[in-house]
Amino acid sequence: MRLGRARLTLVKRNAVLDKLRKAAKARGLDFEVFELTRHSAVRIGSTTRTLGRHSEVDDLTARKFFDQFADEFGGKGWWR
Repeated sequence: MRLGRARLTLVKRNAVLDKLRKAAKARGLDFEVFELTRHSAVRIGSTTRTLGRHSEVDDLTARKFFDQFADEFGGKGWWR
């Protein structure tokens, strides 16, 4: 029996940050990135979340990271 492997799709970290930056600018929200010890903190409006400082982020992590800003951007799935 062969087990199917989930295909891991990677997204560039800068692409994730650029998408957030553009969405914040379009809605007139403040956007700030500041570096912590091993993560980058992203603040949009009043919401602050951290993203690991890797050059690539897997697709599922990127989706969940986007959904954490749903309150600022008008609902879950705003990034689709």
